[in-house]
Amino acid sequence: MRVGIIMNGVTGRMGLNQHLVRSIVAIRQEHGVALPDGTRLVPDPVLVGRSETKLREIARTHGIERVSTDLDACLADSTNAIYFDATLTSLRADHVRRAIAAGKHVYCEKPLAPTTAEALDLARRAERRPVKHGVVQDKLFLPGIRKLKRLVDASFFGRILSVRGEFGYWVFEGTDDDQPPQRPSWNYRKEDGGGIILDMFAHWRYLLDHTFGAVRAVQCTGATHIPERVDERGQRYAATADDAAYATFLMQNAHGDIVAQFNSSWAVRVYRDDLLQIQVDGTLGSAVAGLRGCKMQPRAATPRPVWNPDVPNAFDFYEQWQEVPDSGDVDNAFKAQWELFLRHVAAGEPFPHDFHEGAKGVQLAELGLQSWAERRWVDVPPLRNGEGVRG
Repeated sequence: MRVGIIMNGVTGRMGLNQHLVRSIVAIRQEHGVALPDGTRLVPDPVLVGRSETKLREIARTHGIERVSTDLDACLADSTNAIYFDATLTSLRADHVRRAIAAGKHVYCEKPLAPTTAEALDLARRAERRPVKHGVVQDKLFLPGIRKLKRLVDASFFGRILSVRGEFGYWVFEGTDDDQPPQRPSWNYRKEDGGGIILDMFAHWRYLLDHTFGAVRAVQCTGATHIPERVDERGQRYAATADDAAYATFLMQNAHGDIVAQFNSSWAVRVYRDDLLQIQVDGTLGSAVAGLRGCKMQPRAATPRPVWNPDVPNAFDFYEQWQEVPDSGDVDNAFKAQWELFLRHVAAGEPFPHDFHEGAKGVQLAELGLQSWAERRWVDVPPLRNGEGVRG
C-alpha cells in the first residue's frame, strides 16, 4: 500500500538529510513500514519547494518521481494523505493551516509555530477537522537518551537531584573562505523565526518532560555573541536573534523537585564527547549520555576524592564509569519517529508527540525569552483546554 506525502522544505539541511534521505528514502529502500495486518506502507513523496531545478536534482539522486513548486495543487491532490513541513519557522503555521483545511494529516518540524497561541490554534484546528498531527521530537529516539531513560525507569539513580546539559558547537560566521556556515542565515534573524531559544527549548521541553519530570519553571539568560554574520549571497548582515542561552529549569516528579541546567550555544568550541551531553546525578548513581552512548557510575563505584590543590590528582575519574549496553537502539532517530507516525496514520497506533506536545515546546521558548527580558524566574503553567493557565 502506498501513501502520498507532501514534503515541503526538502532543499534545506534538515529536510533533505534527516527527513528525506535518512528517513523516507531509507523506509522506501526497506519496502515500507510493516503494519499490524501484515501489509507494508510505502511512502510516495512529492518534493515541494521554490526551486524546481533543485527539487528535480534531489529527486533524480534519490529515485523520487514527483516534484512541484505549487503547494496548493499538491494539497488539492487526493492521492496525498500527509503533509510534512520543514520550512522556515516563520512560514510553518500558515502552511500547516492550509494543509489542515485540505484534510491532510500533518507532521512537521519543531518549533510548531512562532508563538504558543498559534501552536494551540493549530492543535484546535487539527482536532476539529479532524486529522492526525505530530511534531518532530527526535531527541527521545536517540540511542543515548533511550539508554538514559532505561536507567530512570529502572530506578538506577534513586532520587534524581540534578540534570546538566551542554549543547552546541562553533557555527562559522561566513567570513572564512574555507569555512562556510553550517546553518542557514535565517537562524540568526529574529524576524525570520531564528534564535537558539526558540529552536532548542522546544527540544529541552519534551526531553525533560518525558525523561525526568514535568518542567514547572524557567530562568534564562540569552545572548547574541556574534553580532554580524555573512549570508548565503556573501553579504554581511546584523544578527538579530540569540545565538546562545544559559538556562535553569525546575522540574517535578513523584519524588520531588529536580534542577536542570542547560547551556545551548552556536558560539562554543566543543570539549566533550559529543555535541549534546547530559549528566544526571542521583542519590544512588550518576550517568552521562551523548547522542549514542551512555556511561553510568553507581554509588558503590563512586570515588572519594578530597580537595587538595597542592598535590597531583590521584584519580582517573573517567575510569570509574561503565558503558550502558545497547539494546537495539541503533536506528536513525528521525526515521524511527517517521515510522511511528506512518503507523499512526495508517493503523491508528498511538502517537504521543502531537501538536499539544509541540505547543509545550513553544511555550517554554516564549517563557524563556520572557525570563531573559524581565531578568527573573518564570513559572511554566499547564496547557489545558487549549489555553496556557498561569500557576
